[in-house]
Amino acid sequence: MPHSMGIPYGREVLFIKKQTYEEKIITDLRHLIVTSAELYGDKARYIYKDKKSRQEKTFTYNDFLNEMNRFGTAMSLLGLMGKTVAVIGETHPAYIVSYYAVANGNGIIVPLDKEINDDELVNFLIRSHAEAIVYTDVMNERIASITDRVPDIRYFIPITPKEGELSERIISWQTLQEMGEKALADGDRSYLDVEIDHEKPCALLFTSGTTGTSKGILLSQNNLAAATNSSCLSMHHVDSSTKLLSVLPINHTYEMTCGHLAACNKGATTYINDSIKYVVKNLASFKPTAILFVPLFVETLYKRIWDNIEKKGMTKKVKTAIKISNGLRRVGIDLRKKFFGEILSVFGGELESIVCGGAPLDQRLIDEFDAFGVPILNGYGITECAPLVAVNRLGKARAGTVGTAVENCEVKVILDEGQDTGEILVKGGNVMLGYFEDEEATAAVFTEDGWFKTGDVGFVDKDGYLHITGRKKNIIILSNGKNIYPEEIEQYLSPISLIQECVVVGRKNAVGEVVITAIVFPNEEEAEGLSKDEVYAKLKDAINEVNKNLPVFKQIHDLEVRDTEFEKTTTKKIKRYKVQ
Repeated sequence: MPHSMGIPYGREVLFIKKQTYEEKIITDLRHLIVTSAELYGDKARYIYKDKKSRQEKTFTYNDFLNEMNRFGTAMSLLGLMGKTVAVIGETHPAYIVSYYAVANGNGIIVPLDKEINDDELVNFLIRSHAEAIVYTDVMNERIASITDRVPDIRYFIPITPKEGELSERIISWQTLQEMGEKALADGDRSYLDVEIDHEKPCALLFTSGTTGTSKGILLSQNNLAAATNSSCLSMHHVDSSTKLLSVLPINHTYEMTCGHLAACNKGATTYINDSIKYVVKNLASFKPTAILFVPLFVETLYKRIWDNIEKKGMTKKVKTAIKISNGLRRVGIDLRKKFFGEILSVFGGELESIVCGGAPLDQRLIDEFDAFGVPILNGYGITECAPLVAVNRLGKARAGTVGTAVENCEVKVILDEGQDTGEILVKGGNVMLGYFEDEEATAAVFTEDGWFKTGDVGFVDKDGYLHITGRKKNIIILSNGKNIYPEEIEQYLSPISLIQECVVVGRKNAVGEVVITAIVFPNEEEAEGLSKDEVYAKLKDAINEVNKNLPVFKQIHDLEVRDTEFEKTTTKKIKRYKVQ
């Protein structure tokens, strides 16, 4: 059915009741934006700081619909509707508008990581067959330096252009908005009336990956709608009163799906964090009720909290308060806000939950944040599944797991012979179409009956909670044939205060046997004043203590200490393939 600018879908807003709350079920991203504008109108969708004036600006749900239609119409005038368009830079309302506008014109949006180098950027633009690129001001200089290397890019679209840089090939965001507004006023409906093809690719996502190869993942409108709907149903504690703080890179699917698509569907307001160094400041001033984090941010905040406690000489008192509070909670008395109000003020004092994904998170951190009064809902996803697969629900979380499968998504594990774990398989509307221009790689990750093979290993317990034990590609096969997943052992090492980062690998010893080896980058504060030999000795002692709690075949037999941090992806995952 054609979509119009007036009240498309107005009588077709679908709802599904679950327990005591109601969810809007979308059919595609245009449906998402139109119905959200109808429901929430001039409510703030985004609050962000203007870089020049440093003043806060508000971007409403109506602004979103209007800018999307203007930009989409301008794309039609330029002959770009239905084409491939890249977008790169920091989180900004215009960035997100371009994402929706391109997809809703039957084009393919290619969100790129601003941290990639120029050669990778050029490679991805050429590989994707992009004909235009939208970018925020942080990318102005870099984009200007590569224009001659990407002749197939017809238009460069700076959201905030440098003075004097505009040309026939470089058209500002504002110019396109004005162009689209005039065309709409003159009756141009080429964008408004386009019939969306729900099954064709609408997003191309290049993985940063930890294995050294970047694949292009193709998602359709059906995929993104399914992912949005399941995210909304899973995060049932989020609603139109929710205030989110957006911290993670916008090009990552976890942030886009859960933090923007689902939040838009819920009617939430999102404060765009303007810099990593301002996270704590913005937590205190914006007072979010929910945040999406990766483990690194949780670990950083955890360390900051305990450093402040120690500086005030309150460590013993706080630990005693935790024991008393936990005991009272067991009999139904919750005094965490009273006991830990000063600690909770670090988060703004209104935080109800942190959803954490992207990498394994130490259960110890989850327990301690919960003790202070901040539930962490650990989840699991993969870009090929757009990305959420499983998540712990508020009030129903289970320690040591990533929760149960999200709604309308199936998860199963086929146990390896003689093992109590196996590869995790997923089926559902959120599962990708395939890998871009790579039929062989696509075929390799699907079973004959259509299940997607994640490459992750784990098991599902009797209550349906998913446990992740590692990655198939990282598996260490010992000389005795035992299979070891290094991530499991790394979890045992993470509480050691002298360890900043570690990777467990299999190394061959002098006689050719594979032995489990821990490669460690020490915590510089903990190692201060110690010689290299002393650091090694202390680490060895700590690892020997860990070994006492491990089966013989899982024990760490060798230790290597490095002087530099491990190289990481932009979501702060260690690039294992670069660990020599």
